[in-house]
Amino acid sequence: MRKRLSIVAIVSVLFFSTVGFKSDFFEIAKQIEIFTTLFKELNMNYVDETNPAELMDTAINAMLEDLDPYTHYWNEQEVQAARINNAGEYTGIGATVGIKNNKITIVEPYKGYPADEAGLKAGDEIVKIGNITVADFDQDAGELLNGAPNSKVELTYKRQEKLETTVLTRGAIEIKAVPYYKLLDGNIGYIVLSQFNRNASGETVKALKELKEAGATKIILDLRGNPGGLLSEAINVANIFVSEGELITTTKSAVEKYNQTFSTTRKPIDPEIPVVVLINGRSASASEIVAGSLQDLDRAVVLGGRSFGKGLVQRPKDLTYGTQLKVTISRYYTPSGRCIQALDYRQRDEEGNAVRFSSEDYNEFKTRNGRKVYDAGGISPDIKLETSKYSSVTNALLHQNAIFDYATKYYYSHDLEKPEDFQFTQSDFLDFKDFLNSTNFEYKTATETELAEVMEAATKDGFDSEISEDFKEIEEAIAKSKERALNEKKAEIVSLLTDEIIKRYFYKEGLYDYYVKENPEIIAAKEILENQKEYRNILD
Repeated sequence: MRKRLSIVAIVSVLFFSTVGFKSDFFEIAKQIEIFTTLFKELNMNYVDETNPAELMDTAINAMLEDLDPYTHYWNEQEVQAARINNAGEYTGIGATVGIKNNKITIVEPYKGYPADEAGLKAGDEIVKIGNITVADFDQDAGELLNGAPNSKVELTYKRQEKLETTVLTRGAIEIKAVPYYKLLDGNIGYIVLSQFNRNASGETVKALKELKEAGATKIILDLRGNPGGLLSEAINVANIFVSEGELITTTKSAVEKYNQTFSTTRKPIDPEIPVVVLINGRSASASEIVAGSLQDLDRAVVLGGRSFGKGLVQRPKDLTYGTQLKVTISRYYTPSGRCIQALDYRQRDEEGNAVRFSSEDYNEFKTRNGRKVYDAGGISPDIKLETSKYSSVTNALLHQNAIFDYATKYYYSHDLEKPEDFQFTQSDFLDFKDFLNSTNFEYKTATETELAEVMEAATKDGFDSEISEDFKEIEEAIAKSKERALNEKKAEIVSLLTDEIIKRYFYKEGLYDYYVKENPEIIAAKEILENQKEYRNILD
């Protein structure tokens, strides 16, 4: 009974936290009372034994999914995981893992950490943790990988359809916000900023100072693949390159107290050094605040592909029993006034997916120097490169782990001694397409979705037999078009394949070593920085 009461308390706090006094108080109280009585009757009278906690988790998550993908209910373990991620250190096995359909897959072992030293590789599926079978564990099995420092854990894993066992010793894991920086061509500093945890600005400052001491007079700041993090650190990173008192972002909300402006508060490290910022389709949130503010202030040239487009701000709200609600409280805006949110969660298509703002919906804004910039679709770079774009077919490949899985296949069938020896040939690309066919890769276009709806309507109206041949011809044309899409988007697909494959052999450090010599975005950034007339022409 106590458990049920605590769950009801959580729901009560949840409703009042998200709605506050924006709606009629009686209506809120009424709906909570209905839910409480329903939950009680369900648990007392259902034909089979129920699990109240699991039912409540399902109810809460289903409710929040109707809002946006960033508003979450976190149990105690998830609250702790979020604190670890923001803190930049934890105790565990030292690997990124993917958890899907009761499976745990090693995504990336960190060089020199326990998982790596125990021989685990990307693509390994963890089957057992100690004596617990992952598939049978009804909670977050990933939590079993963490533990006390120097504690041992036996792992059974599947590699290339063979079961293997290893024992590793957990250790302290440091999550670096700046995993790599290097002086290029004698005077260009290259800094990778991979996430905005509490160490982000401090590590960026350290890297910049060391590079300047080594002779750097120009900077490339790489935010590609950076999913974001702490808003405060985004402000501090921008502050490295812009003067004290500059507006970086504004947040606007239906709740007045969340309407805020955020400006730089410190003296910059270097407000004059030429900067190129690299972004792509996986640069999101705090990354977009930094890239968008430096673009609006004409402080940096932004290069690469359009960013993800996450213009929503979340804040954790403490609930009972150590749980939290991470709730979207506002939208953020760049200094020029742009909100770069790409999806409108208030508008849904027939399948319930949020509608993407189209280019017709974009509004024009001006940077400090009068350059035209636009809202609603992420940060559009000043210089666009094909290798940084994320088309619909590329996103489908990423979502279905096709690129990750092919990299696993490639790793176990090719030898590679040095990063610079790697070349993804036309023969390799053909092999990749054969791999997609063998794994039943599915890529459904918007046209196919609409066509299915038309066919369904035709069937109801009794016209299906008359137009079935026409539909078949259209479907065949779409299939050929999808084949062409893979070829047309080859540059962006091969770029992602290259990243994933190089990491398999030489870890992320080796990938960055490869980047600074071979990566098209870095090569283009260096060319712009070496031509200061062109650099100034872009910003003026």
